[in-house]
Amino acid sequence: MATNSSWGGRYAEGPSAIMQAINASIGFDRKLWRQDIEGSLAHAAMLAHVGILTREEEAAIRQGLSDIAAEIAEGRFAWSEALEDIHMNIEARLTERIGEAGKRLHTARSRNDQVATDLRLWVREAIDGLDGQLRDLMRALADRAAEHAETVMPGFTHLQPAQPVTLGHHLLAYVEMLSRDRGRFADCRRRLNECPLGAAALAGTGFPIDRDFTARALGFERPMRNSLDAVGSRDFALEFLSAAAICATHLSRFAEEVVIWTSPSFGFLRLSDAFTTGSSIMPQKRNPDAAELVRAKTGRVAGALIGLLTVMKGLPLAYGKDMQEDKEGVFDAAETLALCLAATAGMVRDMRPDAARLAAAAGAGFSTATDLADWLVRELRLPFRDAHHVTGRLVAMAEARGCDLADLPLEAMRSVEPRINAEVYGVLTVQASVASRRSFGGTAPANVRRMAEDWRERLA
Repeated sequence: MATNSSWGGRYAEGPSAIMQAINASIGFDRKLWRQDIEGSLAHAAMLAHVGILTREEEAAIRQGLSDIAAEIAEGRFAWSEALEDIHMNIEARLTERIGEAGKRLHTARSRNDQVATDLRLWVREAIDGLDGQLRDLMRALADRAAEHAETVMPGFTHLQPAQPVTLGHHLLAYVEMLSRDRGRFADCRRRLNECPLGAAALAGTGFPIDRDFTARALGFERPMRNSLDAVGSRDFALEFLSAAAICATHLSRFAEEVVIWTSPSFGFLRLSDAFTTGSSIMPQKRNPDAAELVRAKTGRVAGALIGLLTVMKGLPLAYGKDMQEDKEGVFDAAETLALCLAATAGMVRDMRPDAARLAAAAGAGFSTATDLADWLVRELRLPFRDAHHVTGRLVAMAEARGCDLADLPLEAMRSVEPRINAEVYGVLTVQASVASRRSFGGTAPANVRRMAEDWRERLA
């Protein structure tokens, strides 16, 4: 059994196959290879800057790491499980290529601060990519909202018809949610943008290093202020997963609506073959599988958050091998969310709303009852609770007659409230209802057009 010669002096006998399998992380942390090389280049430059490495040694390290990056990118690198992780695989190959200078690279650092730095760099890059996707999805929603600023539809509470809204207003609600998701990721990025490198194993180092130099070289705002915190904390990963889980939940809510709205019972919109599948036995089926999978994959993202919270909850400072389990969930959550964002943006651009079906549904379920109550308050000066009572009686009357409120004869309405006049019919259409909701943030088409255009300008 091969041993890891980097620390094998303490353990003359190699690890058992089981120990090697549970201890090795190269199967997944190789995803950090770009960040590991980037961190090593910055560390080598700093060591040369303070005189710990000669310029010749730093140049050899730089060339060696560049060659290794090419090997990995081209699929020519031979990964070794015996070397456990990405850090030792690269370091061993560097020493193999350039000799003694490669052994000097690890001066004044530990795998503990190295992996913390690598993961921060990876998460920072993932946030930047997700932010671009969020902006794209928000643009898609804002474009469709502008297109459907006057398309009426039912607004729901408890999934029961409540009041008419416009489809544009509904879509803009998700733009607002996604905007907050962008803010959460931006906050996470700002807080994680501190450099652990130089904290070494846990206590710092006696070498005269320049941590500000390293932090600047890697694009961090500053070095982390406490070496124990630098190697022993993963709250940046937890915060990233939390933001990802909230964002995925927003996508899942939209996906659920797509699933409901594309069903024949609703028929509010249609997706093309690009985002649906058929059935192996039922030829009439058009299944909204893209939406269903977005809805389902939220479980993976939320599960990654719970998994890392569970890993971290009982760890004493500073580093524990438990923290090796921080990566797979982060990687999977980021990649899963990226796929869900792409699928959702695709569905938003692909969906074809049925305006007639939406309008018909918007008037169902006595959805203008609140407009009637408001009219009674505004025109007849009834207290709202009395107006609510009168409207409830009129709804019951219409229900008993099997008609809508707008179809009740004026005489019937006056049997409940004698002062009602013919002007009441002007507020009982869905178009009048949505047009009247002009308060800031309301569903009036003029509001929706302004807000959609505002978002399109901000996202341009």
